[in-house]
Amino acid sequence: MARMTMIEAIRSGLDVAMGRDENVVVYGEDVGFFGGVFRCTHGLQQKYGVNRCFDAPISEAGIVGTAIGMAAYGLRPCVEIQFADYMYPAYDQIVSEAARLRYRSAGDFTCPLVIRMPTGGGIFGGQTHSQSPEALFTHVSGLKTVVPSNPYDAKGLLIAAIEDPDPVIFLEPKRLYNGPFDGHHDRPVTPWSKHDLGEVPDGHFALPLGKAAIRREGAAVTIVTYGTMVHVALAAVEESGIDAEVIDLRTLLPLDLDAILASVQKTGRCIVLHEATLTSGFGAELTALVQEHCFYHLEAPVMRVTGWDTPYPHAQEWDYFPGPARVGAALRQIMESR
Repeated sequence: MARMTMIEAIRSGLDVAMGRDENVVVYGEDVGFFGGVFRCTHGLQQKYGVNRCFDAPISEAGIVGTAIGMAAYGLRPCVEIQFADYMYPAYDQIVSEAARLRYRSAGDFTCPLVIRMPTGGGIFGGQTHSQSPEALFTHVSGLKTVVPSNPYDAKGLLIAAIEDPDPVIFLEPKRLYNGPFDGHHDRPVTPWSKHDLGEVPDGHFALPLGKAAIRREGAAVTIVTYGTMVHVALAAVEESGIDAEVIDLRTLLPLDLDAILASVQKTGRCIVLHEATLTSGFGAELTALVQEHCFYHLEAPVMRVTGWDTPYPHAQEWDYFPGPARVGAALRQIMESR
Protein backbone atom coordinates (compact mmCIF):
# COMPACT_ATOMS: atom_id res chain seq x y z
CA MET A 1 0.00 0.00 0.00
CA ALA A 2 1.21 3.49 -0.84
CA ARG A 3 -0.05 6.96 0.05
CA MET A 4 -1.28 8.65 -3.14
CA THR A 5 -3.23 11.65 -4.31
CA MET A 6 -5.98 10.97 -6.82
CA ILE A 7 -3.68 12.12 -9.63
CA GLU A 8 -1.04 9.62 -8.55
CA ALA A 9 -3.65 6.87 -8.19
CA ILE A 10 -4.97 7.46 -11.71
CA ARG A 11 -1.43 7.47 -13.09
CA SER A 12 -0.72 4.23 -11.23
CA GLY A 13 -3.89 2.66 -12.63
CA LEU A 14 -2.90 3.60 -16.17
CA ASP A 15 0.61 2.29 -15.60
CA VAL A 16 -0.66 -1.04 -14.28
CA ALA A 17 -3.13 -1.45 -17.16
CA MET A 18 -0.51 -0.60 -19.79
CA GLY A 19 2.00 -2.95 -18.20
CA ARG A 20 -0.44 -5.87 -18.14
CA ASP A 21 -1.88 -5.45 -21.63
CA GLU A 22 0.03 -4.17 -24.64
CA ASN A 23 -3.28 -3.36 -26.34
CA VAL A 24 -3.93 -0.51 -23.87
CA VAL A 25 -3.10 2.84 -25.47
CA VAL A 26 -3.39 6.27 -23.87
CA TYR A 27 -3.73 9.53 -25.75
CA GLY A 28 -5.35 12.98 -25.83
CA GLU A 29 -4.42 16.64 -25.86
CA ASP A 30 -1.03 17.19 -24.12
CA VAL A 31 -1.25 13.67 -22.68
CA GLY A 32 2.07 12.37 -24.05
CA PHE A 33 5.19 14.55 -23.84
CA PHE A 34 3.76 17.00 -21.29
CA GLY A 35 2.01 14.34 -19.19
CA GLY A 36 -1.44 15.92 -19.16
CA VAL A 37 -2.66 19.30 -17.97
CA PHE A 38 -3.16 17.78 -14.49
CA ARG A 39 -0.10 15.47 -14.85
CA CYS A 40 -2.15 12.27 -14.66
CA THR A 41 -0.14 10.70 -17.51
CA HIS A 42 3.27 12.04 -16.50
CA GLY A 43 6.04 9.60 -17.39
CA LEU A 44 3.92 7.13 -19.33
CA GLN A 45 5.26 8.13 -22.76
CA GLN A 46 8.83 7.82 -21.52
CA LYS A 47 8.07 4.34 -20.14
CA TYR A 48 5.90 2.88 -22.92
CA GLY A 49 6.92 4.88 -25.97
CA VAL A 50 5.18 7.21 -28.38
CA ASN A 51 3.11 4.46 -29.98
CA ARG A 52 1.24 3.72 -26.75
CA CYS A 53 1.06 7.15 -25.07
CA PHE A 54 0.89 10.09 -27.43
CA ASP A 55 -0.48 13.55 -28.06
CA ALA A 56 -3.55 14.15 -30.21
CA PRO A 57 -4.63 17.22 -32.20
CA ILE A 58 -7.11 19.60 -30.62
CA SER A 59 -10.08 17.66 -31.93
CA GLU A 60 -12.27 15.92 -29.38
CA ALA A 61 -14.38 14.33 -32.13
CA GLY A 62 -11.18 13.03 -33.69
CA ILE A 63 -9.85 11.68 -30.40
CA VAL A 64 -13.01 9.73 -29.62
CA GLY A 65 -13.71 8.75 -33.22
CA THR A 66 -10.28 7.20 -33.73
CA ALA A 67 -10.52 5.50 -30.33
CA ILE A 68 -13.79 3.83 -31.34
CA GLY A 69 -12.10 2.43 -34.44
CA MET A 70 -9.15 1.20 -32.39
CA ALA A 71 -11.48 -0.46 -29.87
CA ALA A 72 -13.50 -2.18 -32.61
CA TYR A 73 -10.31 -3.74 -33.97
CA GLY A 74 -8.91 -5.07 -30.71
CA LEU A 75 -7.10 -2.27 -28.90
CA ARG A 76 -8.16 -0.87 -25.52
CA PRO A 77 -7.83 2.90 -25.83
CA CYS A 78 -8.06 5.09 -22.75
CA VAL A 79 -8.37 8.65 -24.01
CA GLU A 80 -8.47 11.92 -22.13
CA ILE A 81 -10.76 14.83 -22.83
CA GLN A 82 -8.84 17.65 -21.19
CA PHE A 83 -11.93 19.03 -19.42
CA ALA A 84 -15.42 17.53 -19.40
CA ASP A 85 -16.61 20.87 -20.82
CA TYR A 86 -14.70 20.08 -24.02
CA MET A 87 -16.53 16.85 -24.78
CA TYR A 88 -19.43 18.36 -26.72
CA PRO A 89 -17.76 18.13 -30.17
CA ALA A 90 -17.25 14.41 -29.41
CA TYR A 91 -20.73 13.80 -28.04
CA ASP A 92 -22.10 12.54 -31.34
CA GLN A 93 -19.28 10.00 -31.59
CA ILE A 94 -19.89 8.88 -27.99
CA VAL A 95 -23.67 8.54 -28.36
CA SER A 96 -24.11 7.47 -31.97
CA GLU A 97 -21.07 5.23 -32.36
CA ALA A 98 -19.42 4.09 -29.11
CA ALA A 99 -22.60 3.45 -27.14
CA ARG A 100 -24.36 1.62 -29.98
CA LEU A 101 -21.56 -0.42 -31.52
CA ARG A 102 -22.28 -3.70 -29.71
CA TYR A 103 -26.01 -3.48 -30.45
CA ARG A 104 -25.87 -2.32 -34.04
CA SER A 105 -23.38 -5.06 -34.91
CA ALA A 106 -25.40 -7.78 -33.12
CA GLY A 107 -22.41 -8.43 -30.88
CA ASP A 108 -19.88 -8.81 -33.69
CA PHE A 109 -17.99 -5.76 -32.40
CA THR A 110 -17.49 -4.37 -28.92
CA CYS A 111 -16.06 -1.04 -27.85
CA PRO A 112 -13.63 -1.45 -24.91
CA LEU A 113 -13.02 2.27 -24.64
CA VAL A 114 -12.49 4.51 -21.60
CA ILE A 115 -12.98 8.26 -21.90
CA ARG A 116 -11.41 10.10 -18.94
CA MET A 117 -12.64 13.61 -18.19
CA PRO A 118 -11.87 15.99 -15.30
CA THR A 119 -15.25 17.20 -14.08
CA GLY A 120 -16.78 19.76 -11.75
CA GLY A 121 -15.54 23.03 -10.32
CA GLY A 122 -13.29 24.17 -7.54
CA ILE A 123 -10.21 25.36 -9.45
CA PHE A 124 -11.56 28.81 -10.40
CA GLY A 125 -11.77 27.67 -14.02
CA GLY A 126 -14.89 29.56 -15.02
CA GLN A 127 -17.75 28.42 -17.23
CA THR A 128 -15.74 26.39 -19.74
CA HIS A 129 -13.68 24.34 -17.26
CA SER A 130 -16.12 23.54 -14.45
CA GLN A 131 -19.26 21.77 -15.66
CA SER A 132 -20.68 18.51 -14.31
CA PRO A 133 -22.30 16.81 -17.34
CA GLU A 134 -22.82 13.31 -15.94
CA ALA A 135 -26.56 13.31 -16.70
CA LEU A 136 -25.77 13.63 -20.42
CA PHE A 137 -24.10 10.21 -20.25
CA THR A 138 -26.39 8.38 -17.83
CA HIS A 139 -29.27 9.03 -20.25
CA VAL A 140 -27.51 7.07 -23.00
CA SER A 141 -28.05 3.31 -23.22
CA GLY A 142 -24.79 1.43 -23.78
CA LEU A 143 -22.55 3.69 -21.70
CA LYS A 144 -21.25 3.12 -18.20
CA THR A 145 -20.53 6.17 -16.05
CA VAL A 146 -18.06 6.22 -13.14
CA VAL A 147 -17.30 9.00 -10.62
CA PRO A 148 -14.69 8.16 -7.94
CA SER A 149 -14.45 10.10 -4.68
CA ASN A 150 -10.99 9.09 -3.41
CA PRO A 151 -7.62 7.78 -4.63
CA TYR A 152 -8.28 4.11 -3.77
CA ASP A 153 -11.51 4.05 -5.76
CA ALA A 154 -9.99 6.06 -8.61
CA LYS A 155 -7.33 3.43 -9.28
CA GLY A 156 -9.52 0.37 -8.73
CA LEU A 157 -12.40 1.68 -10.79
CA LEU A 158 -10.13 2.91 -13.60
CA ILE A 159 -8.50 -0.50 -13.98
CA ALA A 160 -11.94 -2.12 -14.00
CA ALA A 161 -13.11 0.37 -16.63
CA ILE A 162 -10.12 -0.33 -18.88
CA GLU A 163 -10.73 -4.08 -18.57
CA ASP A 164 -14.46 -3.70 -19.33
CA PRO A 165 -15.59 -4.78 -22.82
CA ASP A 166 -17.88 -1.76 -23.30
CA PRO A 167 -17.44 2.04 -23.30
CA VAL A 168 -16.97 3.71 -19.93
CA ILE A 169 -17.17 7.43 -19.16
CA PHE A 170 -14.72 8.04 -16.31
CA LEU A 171 -15.38 11.39 -14.63
CA GLU A 172 -12.63 12.63 -12.30
CA PRO A 173 -13.63 15.39 -9.81
CA LYS A 174 -10.79 17.82 -10.31
CA ARG A 175 -11.42 19.41 -6.90
CA LEU A 176 -10.17 16.11 -5.41
CA TYR A 177 -7.12 15.68 -7.62
CA ASN A 178 -4.44 17.04 -5.28
CA GLY A 179 -6.37 17.03 -2.03
CA PRO A 180 -9.69 18.86 -1.73
CA PHE A 181 -10.96 22.00 -0.15
CA ASP A 182 -11.52 21.83 3.60
CA GLY A 183 -14.75 19.81 3.67
CA HIS A 184 -16.04 21.73 6.69
CA HIS A 185 -16.25 25.07 4.87
CA ASP A 186 -18.41 26.38 2.05
CA ARG A 187 -15.41 28.12 0.50
CA PRO A 188 -11.66 27.50 0.83
CA VAL A 189 -9.10 29.66 2.57
CA THR A 190 -6.71 28.47 -0.14
CA PRO A 191 -7.57 26.38 -3.20
CA TRP A 192 -5.90 23.29 -1.73
CA SER A 193 -6.14 23.50 2.04
CA LYS A 194 -5.13 19.93 2.87
CA HIS A 195 -4.00 16.77 1.11
CA ASP A 196 -6.34 13.82 0.82
CA LEU A 197 -3.77 11.07 0.55
CA GLY A 198 -5.34 7.64 0.39
CA GLU A 199 -3.91 4.19 0.99
CA VAL A 200 -3.75 2.61 -2.48
CA PRO A 201 -2.31 -0.80 -3.49
CA ASP A 202 0.77 -0.55 -5.67
CA GLY A 203 -0.13 -3.31 -8.12
CA HIS A 204 -3.20 -4.51 -9.91
CA PHE A 205 -6.61 -4.42 -8.28
CA ALA A 206 -10.03 -3.74 -9.74
CA LEU A 207 -13.22 -2.61 -8.02
CA PRO A 208 -16.47 -3.91 -9.51
CA LEU A 209 -18.44 -1.38 -11.50
CA GLY A 210 -21.95 -0.97 -10.13
CA LYS A 211 -21.15 -1.40 -6.43
CA ALA A 212 -21.75 1.52 -4.06
CA ALA A 213 -19.89 2.09 -0.79
CA ILE A 214 -21.38 3.13 2.54
CA ARG A 215 -19.03 5.86 3.78
CA ARG A 216 -20.91 6.34 7.04
CA GLU A 217 -23.60 4.17 8.60
CA GLY A 218 -26.60 5.90 10.16
CA ALA A 219 -30.21 5.40 11.11
CA ALA A 220 -31.95 8.76 10.75
CA VAL A 221 -31.63 9.71 7.06
CA THR A 222 -29.87 8.51 3.91
CA ILE A 223 -27.67 10.83 1.82
CA VAL A 224 -27.09 9.48 -1.70
CA THR A 225 -24.19 11.18 -3.45
CA TYR A 226 -20.96 10.74 -5.42
CA GLY A 227 -17.65 12.39 -6.23
CA THR A 228 -16.72 15.60 -4.43
CA MET A 229 -20.05 15.78 -2.64
CA VAL A 230 -19.23 12.66 -0.61
CA HIS A 231 -16.79 14.80 1.38
CA VAL A 232 -19.33 17.60 1.73
CA ALA A 233 -21.94 15.14 2.98
CA LEU A 234 -19.60 13.70 5.61
CA ALA A 235 -18.65 17.18 6.82
CA ALA A 236 -22.32 18.24 7.01
CA VAL A 237 -23.25 15.14 9.02
CA GLU A 238 -20.40 15.75 11.45
CA GLU A 239 -21.35 19.40 11.93
CA SER A 240 -25.08 18.79 12.26
CA GLY A 241 -24.85 15.83 14.61
CA ILE A 242 -27.67 14.07 12.72
CA ASP A 243 -27.20 10.30 12.41
CA ALA A 244 -27.14 10.12 8.61
CA GLU A 245 -26.02 7.27 6.40
CA VAL A 246 -23.83 8.41 3.50
CA ILE A 247 -23.84 6.31 0.32
CA ASP A 248 -21.10 6.91 -2.26
CA LEU A 249 -22.48 5.58 -5.54
CA ARG A 250 -19.06 5.38 -7.23
CA THR A 251 -20.75 4.15 -10.42
CA LEU A 252 -23.84 5.97 -11.69
CA LEU A 253 -24.48 3.35 -14.36
CA PRO A 254 -24.66 0.51 -13.61
CA LEU A 255 -26.36 1.77 -10.44
CA ASP A 256 -26.31 -0.09 -7.14
CA LEU A 257 -30.04 0.34 -6.55
CA ASP A 258 -30.10 -2.38 -3.91
CA ALA A 259 -27.75 -0.41 -1.65
CA ILE A 260 -29.88 2.73 -1.97
CA LEU A 261 -33.16 0.96 -1.28
CA ALA A 262 -31.82 -0.99 1.68
CA SER A 263 -30.61 2.22 3.30
CA VAL A 264 -33.77 4.26 2.65
CA GLN A 265 -35.99 1.42 3.86
CA LYS A 266 -33.97 1.49 7.09
CA THR A 267 -33.88 5.26 7.63
CA GLY A 268 -37.21 6.36 6.07
CA ARG A 269 -35.70 9.62 4.78
CA CYS A 270 -33.53 10.46 1.79
CA ILE A 271 -31.47 13.41 0.54
CA VAL A 272 -29.92 13.30 -2.94
CA LEU A 273 -26.82 15.47 -3.26
CA HIS A 274 -24.82 16.44 -6.35
CA GLU A 275 -22.85 19.39 -7.73
CA ALA A 276 -24.59 19.55 -11.12
CA THR A 277 -27.65 21.71 -11.75
CA LEU A 278 -31.01 20.69 -10.29
CA THR A 279 -33.28 20.36 -13.33
CA SER A 280 -32.85 17.03 -15.15
CA GLY A 281 -29.77 16.25 -13.08
CA PHE A 282 -28.98 12.65 -12.17
CA GLY A 283 -30.57 13.34 -8.79
CA ALA A 284 -33.98 13.44 -10.47
CA GLU A 285 -33.54 9.82 -11.55
CA LEU A 286 -32.39 8.82 -8.08
CA THR A 287 -35.37 10.60 -6.51
CA ALA A 288 -37.79 8.84 -8.86
CA LEU A 289 -36.29 5.44 -8.07
CA VAL A 290 -36.53 5.99 -4.31
CA GLN A 291 -40.13 7.20 -4.70
CA GLU A 292 -41.08 4.17 -6.82
CA HIS A 293 -39.51 1.54 -4.59
CA CYS A 294 -39.66 3.03 -1.09
CA PHE A 295 -42.89 5.03 -1.04
CA TYR A 296 -44.38 3.21 1.94
CA HIS A 297 -41.14 3.45 3.90
CA LEU A 298 -40.73 7.23 3.54
CA GLU A 299 -41.37 9.45 6.54
CA ALA A 300 -40.78 12.64 4.51
CA PRO A 301 -40.49 13.69 0.85
CA VAL A 302 -37.18 13.02 -0.85
CA MET A 303 -35.04 16.18 -0.95
CA ARG A 304 -32.45 17.29 -3.49
CA VAL A 305 -29.47 19.53 -2.73
CA THR A 306 -27.68 20.57 -5.92
CA GLY A 307 -26.03 23.33 -7.89
CA TRP A 308 -28.08 26.21 -9.23
CA ASP A 309 -30.05 26.17 -12.48
CA THR A 310 -27.73 28.72 -14.07
CA PRO A 311 -24.75 28.76 -16.39
CA TYR A 312 -21.70 28.06 -14.25
CA PRO A 313 -21.26 31.25 -12.16
CA HIS A 314 -17.54 31.95 -12.00
CA ALA A 315 -17.87 34.91 -9.64
CA GLN A 316 -20.11 32.95 -7.25
CA GLU A 317 -18.37 29.58 -7.58
CA TRP A 318 -18.32 28.72 -3.89
CA ASP A 319 -21.91 29.80 -3.38
CA TYR A 320 -22.97 27.62 -6.32
CA PHE A 321 -21.54 24.49 -4.76
CA PRO A 322 -23.69 22.66 -2.24
CA GLY A 323 -21.64 23.07 0.92
CA PRO A 324 -21.97 21.74 4.47
CA ALA A 325 -24.23 24.66 5.43
CA ARG A 326 -26.79 23.90 2.69
CA VAL A 327 -26.63 20.16 3.30
CA GLY A 328 -26.93 20.70 7.05
CA ALA A 329 -30.03 22.85 6.54
CA ALA A 330 -31.56 20.10 4.40
CA LEU A 331 -30.78 17.52 7.07
CA ARG A 332 -32.53 19.58 9.74
CA GLN A 333 -35.51 20.28 7.46
CA ILE A 334 -36.04 16.65 6.48
CA MET A 335 -35.83 15.53 10.10
CA GLU A 336 -38.66 17.96 10.95
CA SER A 337 -40.82 16.87 8.00
CA ARG A 338 -43.67 14.39 8.30
